[in-house]
Amino acid sequence: MERRSVLTAGVALSTTALVWPATAWAGQAAPLSAGDVAAGRRLFAAGAYDRLGRVLPTLLAGARHGAAAGGPAGAARAAGVWVLASQLAVKRGRTEAAGVYASRAGAAARRSGEAVVLAAAARAAATPLRRTGRAPEALHLLQEARAHLTAGSRPTAAELDAAGMVALTAAYTAAQAHLPAAARDFADLAEESTHRLARHPHTAGIWELTAGQCALYRIGIHRHLGDLDTALAAARRLNPEQLPTAERRARAATDTARALLDAGDTAGAFTQLRLVELAAPHEAGRPSVRALTAQVAGRRPDLPGLAEYAHRTGAALSPH
Repeated sequence: MERRSVLTAGVALSTTALVWPATAWAGQAAPLSAGDVAAGRRLFAAGAYDRLGRVLPTLLAGARHGAAAGGPAGAARAAGVWVLASQLAVKRGRTEAAGVYASRAGAAARRSGEAVVLAAAARAAATPLRRTGRAPEALHLLQEARAHLTAGSRPTAAELDAAGMVALTAAYTAAQAHLPAAARDFADLAEESTHRLARHPHTAGIWELTAGQCALYRIGIHRHLGDLDTALAAARRLNPEQLPTAERRARAATDTARALLDAGDTAGAFTQLRLVELAAPHEAGRPSVRALTAQVAGRRPDLPGLAEYAHRTGAALSPH
């Protein structure tokens, strides 16, 4: 297969994503503010996982206090922190911890009574569930969350955004479970929500659901379904500038690398791994990405720069 470089270079870590309120994480146990949660999310989006890990205990302490004494608003903020903790655990390959945090997020989300918060918790739970062979349970949670979001005749922009992201998570979950019809149906629902969101009269704010996000998910969805041509076509259509965060750009490069490797383009896969490191260096050091680097090295140990890349990112290479 001809070598391809699907994504373009130049996606550097933005330091502006690391700015948080001056009062955030000043050592307080409570109360947890919306600004604290937003600051944690910015660290995650920037791929600053070590920094997030250092402040997470303070956020978790605030979450426990908010869930117990903060009413519905406190429960919503607590759910946001536990979702964040679950996502960080996934990045670090700690599936069991991710499941525990997601369970706490779900309980707090139900107390909050907010459908958007419940959707975020359902998405967080889906990853550890599918990684432990419980994809049907994950799909049930996601379908339930989407039903809450779309129950009204005129969903808000936030509800459309959440509904589309839930559908994308469901599509990816279904693809991993080898349910092609369900995967394609959920992906189509997400694109429908994207179009509706674009036409929504209340467009203030930056939404997670975009055409770029849909293209990103389709890379992984079609790869898991064994349709590499469609997966790589989605990668070629994707402009990384459409993805607003370093974490998402790194995810796009990782998924493209996997698809290229499956298609036999090992050099192209390594090009994408370089883009992972460029977008978010901590992403390149994740256990699953280090394993992907080792796979590339197993096929083409002669690739220029590969040994140095593996050393920087902590990938274990077999001696030759």
